[in-house]
Amino acid sequence: MNRTAQPTDPGDLLRVAAVQMNSGDDPAVNVERALDLIDQAAAAGARLVALPEVWLYLGPQEGNREYAEPIPGPALDRLAERARRHRIYLHAGSIHEIRSGDPHLLNTTAVFGPDGDLLAKYSKLHMFDVVLDGVATYQESATISPGDEIVTIQVDGLTVGLTICYDLRFPELFRILALRGADLIVLPAAFTMTTGKDHWEVLIRARAIENGVYLLAPAQVGQHPPGNWTGSSPATHGNERPRPEDTASWSWCYGRSMIVDPWGTVLATAPDVETVITADLDLAYLRKVRRQIPSLANRMPSAYAWSEGAWELAKAPAD
Repeated sequence: MNRTAQPTDPGDLLRVAAVQMNSGDDPAVNVERALDLIDQAAAAGARLVALPEVWLYLGPQEGNREYAEPIPGPALDRLAERARRHRIYLHAGSIHEIRSGDPHLLNTTAVFGPDGDLLAKYSKLHMFDVVLDGVATYQESATISPGDEIVTIQVDGLTVGLTICYDLRFPELFRILALRGADLIVLPAAFTMTTGKDHWEVLIRARAIENGVYLLAPAQVGQHPPGNWTGSSPATHGNERPRPEDTASWSWCYGRSMIVDPWGTVLATAPDVETVITADLDLAYLRKVRRQIPSLANRMPSAYAWSEGAWELAKAPAD
């Protein structure tokens, strides 16, 4: 579903696209599919195109290092060429970034400008270490190191904040990006079926509303090779989506890539297939929403303080 806003000034429009993928364990196949979807997004008039999280390789964890790349590197060089060919801004979702001499990887995004230049990198800050009893387990920090920098970039006069997947659950990061002037926040993701069905849309709309920003959230969708995490079963029931209570070794991602405006209205959402969705971001409308609900201006920083037990709570073991 794609919708076009009605701007007060056509010059205030920026068309963006979210690429939804079903990546597997063959990087060569994933690269060709990503390039094809980028071409489709560019043909639809998108000025900013964004890929999902870990689009280059999504398979058994032991392959993460084997198929990791430096940035710049071979796969992203091909994306840089596509940005240059189409004269677009290209947000390269995220890949596993390898650094010389480091036993851990980074989960890193890169953004390329219309000249194919690397404009910025951002490495995921928050590690997805979870145990959903009887349903799913995953420990990202076992092989991935967190980033250490909050990043914004400029895209045609807009300030764009960079986040990745599990970052969505940490409103502090989104608030800091908004206070640094973000008009749009990009969130590439590979949300599991288990959590996505209940939390994905709710959290995206909440982050957009509370910060008065647009959210662009390209996602992974569908079944992926086993061994990355234990997620929902591939078993289906008629035309229903897989049930989270059915567990198996195969991974399932929720999909439903979204583009959401600062009022929390869903401008575009993807069906359960590989696809591209687009929407026009209306900057005049963004300014109007911020005038109507000036939550950033009405903050009371002098009243905010961490409680004495905040850090102990953060370190407390799960029940």
